[in-house]
Amino acid sequence: MIKNLLEFGTRHLVRGISRKSDLVVDKACGVWIWTVDGRKYMDLTTGIGVTSTGHNHPKVVKAVQAQAANLIHAQVNIVLHKPMLDLVTRLIPVMPSRELDSFFFTNSGAEAVENSIKLARTATKKQNIIVFTGSYHGRTIGTMALTTSNTIYKAGFGPLMTGVHVAPYPYCIKCPVHRSSPKTYSSTNCCSDPITQLQLLLKQQTAPQETAAVIVEPILGEGGYVAPPADFLGELRKICTKNNILLIADEVQCGFGRTGKMFAVEHYNVVPDILVMAKGIASGFPLSAIATRKELADTQTPGSMGGTYAGNAVSCAAASATLDVFKEEKILENHLNKIRSAQIFGLLKTTITPLFQSTTISLDIRGLGLMVGIEFQNAPPGFAAAITTEALEKHDLILLTTSIYETLRIIPPLNITKEEVEDGMQRLEKAVKSVVEKWRSEGKL
Repeated sequence: MIKNLLEFGTRHLVRGISRKSDLVVDKACGVWIWTVDGRKYMDLTTGIGVTSTGHNHPKVVKAVQAQAANLIHAQVNIVLHKPMLDLVTRLIPVMPSRELDSFFFTNSGAEAVENSIKLARTATKKQNIIVFTGSYHGRTIGTMALTTSNTIYKAGFGPLMTGVHVAPYPYCIKCPVHRSSPKTYSSTNCCSDPITQLQLLLKQQTAPQETAAVIVEPILGEGGYVAPPADFLGELRKICTKNNILLIADEVQCGFGRTGKMFAVEHYNVVPDILVMAKGIASGFPLSAIATRKELADTQTPGSMGGTYAGNAVSCAAASATLDVFKEEKILENHLNKIRSAQIFGLLKTTITPLFQSTTISLDIRGLGLMVGIEFQNAPPGFAAAITTEALEKHDLILLTTSIYETLRIIPPLNITKEEVEDGMQRLEKAVKSVVEKWRSEGKL
């Protein structure tokens, strides 16, 4: 049966889709998924950070069922609908600032990013956009131009949107200043070279009077789950304010509770002009949004924003139910995310790190909250992918790599239990140990 389904999918789904496995999934619950042949897997990917409250959370399922029985679709350019208005009332109090009180809802993260660029250009009457190395903002023609995390996302699709300039993101272990003076400069004592380079870019490549916005992921996602030094976003905010440039925070992956706060910018006490959100916002239903100040939103002509499925009623109901889960299970208020995060980081350091003591590989375990990255520095190409394969095939554990470097990412549900974390880390330890032993025996390590 599975073979036939795989052959059918291979024949009729476009070749441009890549998959991390050949699993054909039948059902899911919490951190677990089952294939059509009944095999059970632990999912530490949450659909790349989407099923934030776990697969099929009962609260979300109930809200979706009730909404589907009442109203499935109400087109936003024709009518208002109550689920969207209810969601707005729920979102305003959890924004990094009450000033971010004007919303536009659409379907995907890429759509939301594109609409943030449209808004920035309209509001400032300027054209150019600054992005950062390692960024991922989407796969549409516009957002491909903004994405720098991997050439695979845009190679062969040009010409792309013009007016995009790239500044270095503060990736400390790759920074030439840190590498030349590791005892002097580190992530806790940043050299501020990325800020210097941004200031040079504004003098040499795109003048402030031509620059509409700087768009940044507060925590790099596809770029490797890299958190910036403590002062970086604050300095970025100052530069944008001084030069009348809008600051756009792309929180598609790091937002909605993933880092231990509702939005990652809150760790740095920074308020963007436009905040982009998606993925975990609706526990698996297609929904994204931008939030901004009313005076910026009001610069746009009625009719310039819209979309057939923008702010779908069922997806909005799922998003409100997701916020209910956050409150009822005290995911943020009770520091559940922080407790599980500390547990994961602790287990990684005590169980995974010792496996590399007799190798040339060193580990950089990083991230915030339940957005955890493990970079295997000096590892041969394919090492991280080999771990995900071993974990899947031998230990029924689904993991993803990220970035152009040898990096794993761990993205569990925000309400994962203590026992599930222990189980997952034990599976990961076994997979890593097997790959280390195999590669060492083959002379690769």
